[in-house]
Amino acid sequence: MSAFDIRDLLDAAVPMEASSAPARDSVPLAEAAVPGPTAISPVVVAGLVRALECALIFGLGTLLHVLMLRGRVPFGLTYAGVIGMIAVTTVTLIQASGGYRIAAFRSFFRTAIRLIVAWSLTFLMVATGLVLAKVADHYSRLWLGTFFGAGLAMLLVGRFVLFRIIDAQTRAGRFDRRTAIVGGGQPAEALIAALETQSESGIRIVGVFDDRNADRSSDVVAGHPKLGNVDDLVAYARHARLDLIVFTIPITAEARILQMLAKLWVLPIDIRLSAHAAKLRLRPRSYSYLGSVPVLDVFDRPIADWDVVVKAVFDRCVGLMMLLALSPLMLVIALAVRLTSRGPVLFRQKRHGFNNELIEVYKFRSMYVDQCDAGAARMVTRGDPRVTPVGRFIRKTSLDELPQLFNVLKGDLSLVGPRPHALQAKAANTLYDQVVDGYFARHKVKPGITGWAQVNGWRGETDTSEKLQRRVEHDLYYIENWSVLLDLQILLTTPFALFKTENAY
Repeated sequence: MSAFDIRDLLDAAVPMEASSAPARDSVPLAEAAVPGPTAISPVVVAGLVRALECALIFGLGTLLHVLMLRGRVPFGLTYAGVIGMIAVTTVTLIQASGGYRIAAFRSFFRTAIRLIVAWSLTFLMVATGLVLAKVADHYSRLWLGTFFGAGLAMLLVGRFVLFRIIDAQTRAGRFDRRTAIVGGGQPAEALIAALETQSESGIRIVGVFDDRNADRSSDVVAGHPKLGNVDDLVAYARHARLDLIVFTIPITAEARILQMLAKLWVLPIDIRLSAHAAKLRLRPRSYSYLGSVPVLDVFDRPIADWDVVVKAVFDRCVGLMMLLALSPLMLVIALAVRLTSRGPVLFRQKRHGFNNELIEVYKFRSMYVDQCDAGAARMVTRGDPRVTPVGRFIRKTSLDELPQLFNVLKGDLSLVGPRPHALQAKAANTLYDQVVDGYFARHKVKPGITGWAQVNGWRGETDTSEKLQRRVEHDLYYIENWSVLLDLQILLTTPFALFKTENAY
């Protein structure tokens, strides 16, 4: 959850004065907003390496027992316990020495020394423990010595292979945190200089954005181009990979910061406030760090690192099971649609996905083919003549949404998340994003087939601004409080919510 309450932020932010920055030509910004390579999370990589090394150590010890002692010494808890102890202790010592940081993966020789020390210390500790417990005679010394030599060789070879892989991915920019600097002048120059002296920080500055005009803000700051103002930054983040935004504006300029944050908080990006040159000194625990540069956390991307992996695995596994279980019902619906009105069974519609990306969502066709409204410029109402008899039933029960399970398997949608709205959808004859401040914050996560708003009674028609406001409020609550348990709760509640059909046409 973010450090600031979103509603307080929007209330505090006074309307932005007309920007004094001149209108920028969109071509330079479009050229700068080149999509970066897909990012790899260092946290996930470190976790995978940690788990893999632990598993390999245990597997090697077990394999050596089978090859050397099978038929003569039983495996049992005696050997399994010691092998497990060696694996866990080794991983713990490597972790304590910093051996699971990305910087360690990039440096083979320094890391090799840590591995040798950790592995040797582990065997020394285990051997001492066995002697003190007076059970050393129960274990084969030849097996233990072979395990020590083979395990050390395996770890070193594995780390060398990992070093080559990480080096290649680093050169490709997969571990870079693509960072935009907001603000200019001497504070921005000082921050950029501090970040660029730390090669291990992983920060790659893509440009500078400043809301001041040219006579107060130069076009180049510490060798990096000024790409525009805050509005340009939002547009940039929609078209290029951006991982981090750092403000260099003084904390004392509270009103100016709040005005900018009111525009930027809708982005699925970490936002930090630089404390590098601030005179105010807080307790060290109040800061997070980019390398050694202190920053204050303002907003965090809501689902990141392992959360992304967990949610993706959950979506694919549960989505595939649901698709297999519901395939007979989907076949019956497809036949009913095909036999009762001419035209294709499926209806494809462009909608906004994660970070406003355009995606194509699948549905069973519920309208007559010559009256389908791909842009949803006209909302479906009770007794709408455009809807077929079969379409009326499947819309009311939300069965028309079942083909979106294919979108889940493709990765365009999640099972649970804010519902994706059609591009031209309106409430009270006004486009959704013009009705609710911060509407696009719904797109900080992938949209879903069902969501917190739907199971709380806010599904179906949004003909008034109040209905849309309540739906967006529920969507933002879900984003700020996401967990796998919440997803499960929503999935289990969805069938019961479908019985409430008064707003579904």
